Amino acid sequence: MAASKSQDAAPQSPEDDEDDYMSMTIAEPTGPKVKETYTQRRHRLQREAEARAYTKPKAEREADEAAAREDALQRSLLSHPTTQKSKGLAMMSKMGFTPGKALGKGDNADARTEPVGISIKEDRGGIGMDNEKKRRFREEVEKEGKRVKADEGEYRERVRREREEGRLEGLIGTAMRVAERMASEKEEELSTGGGGDVPPKKGAQRSKPLKTVNILWRGLVRKREEAERDRRMRYDLHQSLSRLPTYDDEDEDKDDKKALGKTPIQYALVEDLEEEDPELEEFNALEPAERLQKIVNYLREEYHYCFWCKYTYPDKDMEGCPGLTEEDHD
Repeated sequence: MAASKSQDAAPQSPEDDEDDYMSMTIAEPTGPKVKETYTQRRHRLQREAEARAYTKPKAEREADEAAAREDALQRSLLSHPTTQKSKGLAMMSKMGFTPGKALGKGDNADARTEPVGISIKEDRGGIGMDNEKKRRFREEVEKEGKRVKADEGEYRERVRREREEGRLEGLIGTAMRVAERMASEKEEELSTGGGGDVPPKKGAQRSKPLKTVNILWRGLVRKREEAERDRRMRYDLHQSLSRLPTYDDEDEDKDDKKALGKTPIQYALVEDLEEEDPELEEFNALEPAERLQKIVNYLREEYHYCFWCKYTYPDKDMEGCPGLTEEDHD
């Protein structure tokens, strides 16, 4: 017996005598708890009451709800522990469903391997309303892009046309002055019987009605006389305001009033300028290129003068002139 007991008792190594510090459990101190003072207890209860009574702002609540909703939508119900024990999943498993695989035959590459995603609607639009809005928005963007391109083309064309019309108007004014000057020179020659040149008086008014002036440069004459009339009226108004009030003597005659500057100013041909001129309006309604061509043709036929060459030819053949238009002289 003693031998068997001595054999059963195994020799203990020095390592077994050492404590196993990795598996030691440190006991919590069992000393008496420090009692709260009245002030500490009151502060603790106040903090707990404030925490219970705190209400999150609306924006924070909505953010928390959105985060919780997104987290729930991202989790698969098939992997949830409670779903593993559901009768529905067990029935689908018996029908051949395996989580992560599609339903039906396995050779269908387009088969859906996960349920249809949930789309949360935050408005009152019906099903398909978002797609319709996207389609309309896309059409509006395409239409706006086409309109911008069309507007750019129309703008360039309009600017080019306005510049060309402005250039032609300047040429028309020059051609009108040339035609008026040549007509005046011809009238002077006829009135003097072909004698010496008699320069016209500067600033002399016309001696015939405005409607008898040639329609080709009548607009130039009308505009010049209107400007002259307005200038004289402004000058006379300034002079009348600068004069001191004088005594109105009944014994003064016309010569005295004229000498004292009391004679009322009479403007000649004012009524002529105020009258309507349908013929001039019809001529001005023509395109600038057509009006210019009419004046150019008149100068060639009446005076053998080429407006583009700036030269008066000796006869009507006008030998050496390239042509009738500006392009012919380029």
